[in-house]
Amino acid sequence: MSVRDGRGASRRGFPRQAACPGDRAGAGVAGGTYPRGVSERHVKPVERADRVGAQRAAAGEGAARQWWRRVPHVVTSPRSVFRALAETDDADVDARSEPVLAITILAGMASVLLTPAWGTVMDDGSVDGLVLVVVTFVAGLFYGAAGYFLLGLALWLGAKGVGVDQPFRTARQIVAFAALPLALSLVVVVPAIALFAGWDWFRTAGDDEGTARTVVVGIGLAFAAWALGLVALGLRTTFRLPWRGVVGALALAAVMVAAFAVLPSAL
Repeated sequence: MSVRDGRGASRRGFPRQAACPGDRAGAGVAGGTYPRGVSERHVKPVERADRVGAQRAAAGEGAARQWWRRVPHVVTSPRSVFRALAETDDADVDARSEPVLAITILAGMASVLLTPAWGTVMDDGSVDGLVLVVVTFVAGLFYGAAGYFLLGLALWLGAKGVGVDQPFRTARQIVAFAALPLALSLVVVVPAIALFAGWDWFRTAGDDEGTARTVVVGIGLAFAAWALGLVALGLRTTFRLPWRGVVGALALAAVMVAAFAVLPSAL
């Protein structure tokens, strides 16, 4: 079969030959577009996972900064902090770990300073001021961790005893943020020790008995009472307990704490 072109010449129809890849690419460029395989970028699963991980890390950092900003509000507006503790999102819960750790260590150090054992720590002549600070920090770390888990467990069991089913981690975090007054007591207790007793506070035969010890321990107990009030407020706000339930949960928690204290001597 012949076909005539515009110039009157005839040519036979031949099978249409497939264009080579280069011609096809050139045609695409000339037309102002690119083929689909060139224009679309396929994201690999590894790249997608890295992107999602980066987004989660950025969100976690933002949440952590938000919780650091909430720490002073434990003093000025504690209800807002304990209300935020009711959030159960994993990223938000994980973001509280750094403030919880800092408060726990400082509260542990403040508690250690008031224990009878620290009244003899400098009886060994090899312990000077620098060693005392290091030993107090390490002891505060362990003391605070023990209080964080044991008191958190007691509070959790007390809450369960009055019918509240909340995560153990939330109960621990209530204890941690409620311990902020104990952490702040360092700025009062340490100067009081230096003023009334000095280094004798840490020695057996020292001028730290009587009025001096009574005043310093009284200051510490005042901050502890403040912390206990915050625990009650945390039960009321985070666990949404009525005040009657708060009293019941604290009573059960006190029984648990007494049991923890007696158990080592009974074994």
